[in-house]
Amino acid sequence: MLYSFLKTAHVLSIIVWIGGMVFAHFFLRPAVSALEPPVRLRLMHEVLGRFFNVITWLSLVALFTGAWMMGRVAKEVVQSGGQFNMPLDWTLMSVLGTLMVLIFGHIRFALYGRMRRAVAASDWAGAGTALQKIRQWVTVNMALGLGIVVVTLLL
Repeated sequence: MLYSFLKTAHVLSIIVWIGGMVFAHFFLRPAVSALEPPVRLRLMHEVLGRFFNVITWLSLVALFTGAWMMGRVAKEVVQSGGQFNMPLDWTLMSVLGTLMVLIFGHIRFALYGRMRRAVAASDWAGAGTALQKIRQWVTVNMALGLGIVVVTLLL
């Protein structure tokens, strides 16, 4: 029962994280591109702030639940006298997922911090530059996340 609950929390956290990146990249960003910089950048600052606050917690949920599930399976295999060899898809998922969390940390705490300070100072050029960097790194994370999903479904 606990394993099923944690697996559900793991999968739902990934769905929200990847889905949010897809929404922001392919739907929100193009829709707000026609707005004047002060309006667009304030809006993106508010939306990303809310999203990043949620993803901070969900990324930790994904890390914790993934590690717990791998540990539980490894423990059960060893206790039954077997030797645990982590499957390739689990290895890829854990390495790339950890990389995603690290990239998100850079986006959330460094790049978004720059954007927040620029918006507060009405430095629209600086805010735009920070937002562009955020978009680039979100694209990388989105590609990693979608790649993980594809690999784990195919292996």
